[in-house]
Amino acid sequence: MAVIDIAPYAPVGEEGAAFAKLALNRMSQGMSGSTILRIAGEINAMQAEGRDICNLTVGDFDPDQFGIPASFRDDIIAALQAGETNYPPAVGLPATRAAVAAMYERELGLKYPVDSVIMGSGARPPIYATAALVLEPGDKVLYGTPSWNNHHYVIINRCEAVTVEADRSTDFLLTGEMIADKLDGVRLLALNSPLNPTGTAYSAEQLTGICDVVLAENARREAVGERPVMVMYDQVYWMLTFGETQHITPVHVRPAMAKYTIFVDAISKSFAATGLRIGWGVVPPALSGAYKALIGHMGAWAPRPGQVATAKLLLSHEAISSYHADMKAGVEARLMALHDGFSAMGRDGLPVSSIAPQGAIYLSVNFGVQGRSCRGRSFQSDEDLRSFLLDEAGFGVVPFTAFGIGRDTGWVRLSIGAVSLQDIDRGLARIREALSELV
Repeated sequence: MAVIDIAPYAPVGEEGAAFAKLALNRMSQGMSGSTILRIAGEINAMQAEGRDICNLTVGDFDPDQFGIPASFRDDIIAALQAGETNYPPAVGLPATRAAVAAMYERELGLKYPVDSVIMGSGARPPIYATAALVLEPGDKVLYGTPSWNNHHYVIINRCEAVTVEADRSTDFLLTGEMIADKLDGVRLLALNSPLNPTGTAYSAEQLTGICDVVLAENARREAVGERPVMVMYDQVYWMLTFGETQHITPVHVRPAMAKYTIFVDAISKSFAATGLRIGWGVVPPALSGAYKALIGHMGAWAPRPGQVATAKLLLSHEAISSYHADMKAGVEARLMALHDGFSAMGRDGLPVSSIAPQGAIYLSVNFGVQGRSCRGRSFQSDEDLRSFLLDEAGFGVVPFTAFGIGRDTGWVRLSIGAVSLQDIDRGLARIREALSELV
C-alpha cells in the first residue's frame, strides 16, 4: 500500500491557525491549555538534564512514594484474568454502584439509593455531565477563587462566570455573606472541599451559612417558578483530612440541600489511583435518569476491571482504614515538614508563611517578596517568584494565578504526592539559602 503524506494537504503554522478558526466553533477559541502542565513540562526538562528539583506542582502521585492498596491491585489483576474486559454498563457495574452507596452510608452517614450513583472515568465526566445537564448557554456559574478548572467548564458550556475572590481570612473558602448578593441569574454554585489548591476545608459554620443562602434563594425561586440554584460539591479529597478537620457536606448541615446537591467523587486521590480512572457522581434521585442518558452517550465509562476491584475495596472498612493508616500518615508528614520548615523561616525573619494542613495533598504558602530582589532578579509578579524558586532553589510550585486569582498575591500551591521527605528537606534548605540573600 502506498503511503500518503498528508503534509501538503493539512496546513500548519499561520495557515493552519486560520483554517482552525474557520473549522472550529467560537467556544474552542476561548479554551487554553493547563498552566500546571506547562510548568510541569518545564520541570521535567530540567530533571532530564540532571537538576535536583523538588517538584511540588502536579496534583498526582509517584507510585514509588504512594502506591495503590495491594489488595486493590491484586483484585484488578484477578478481574483481568477472569475475563472482565468487555463493556461495563454505561452507568457502572451494579456491584460498584451499590458499594459506593453503602460506603457513603457507612462512612459519611448519607443514605442514597443505588440509582443515584453514576460511575465515570474519574471525576471529570461527572463534573462535565453536571455542567452540561444543569446549564444553558448564557447561564451564570458562581465559584470562588482560587479554585481548580471551573473557568474551563464555564467556557466549554458557553456560560458566564461569577467569581468571588477569597483570601486568608476565610482560608480561601466562600461564606454565605460572600455569595448572598451574587446569586442573581446563577444556576450552578461550584464548591470543593478539601479545596484544590489550598488544602483547606469547609467548617460546619461556613457551609451552613452558604446553604442557608441557597435554600432561601431557592424558596424564592420556587414560589415564582424559576429554575433553582444547584450545588456541585466536589469532594474527591474527603478521605484525606488531618488533625481536627472533619469533612462536612451541604446535606450534613442542612438535609434539605439533598434536593439541590450533586456530589462529585473518585478513588483517584484517596487511594493514589489517579491513572485508574474510577469516579462517580451521586445525584438527587429525580436527576438520575438524565445523568444516565448523558453518561451513556459520552462513553466516559470507568474500566470494568477497576470497577470490579473498586466494589470490593469500598465495601471493606478494614481495607480502607488499613491503607489510610500508612498513606495518610505519609501525606501529612510531608505537608507538616513543609509547613514546619516555612514556619521556622518566618520565625527567623524571612518573608514566608503557610497555612497549617487541613486536607488534600496541598499546602498554601505565601512569599512576601513583591517589590524586592535577590541574586540580581526582581519580584514584580508571581511568575517572577515561581521562576526564581525553580531556577535558584530547584523548588517547583504553582502560583494561585493558575487557579483563577487575577492578581499577584505571593500565594502558591505545593503538592506533595510525588516527593519524598528527603526531597523536601533539600528543597527547603535551598529556599532558605536563597531567601537569605533578599534585598
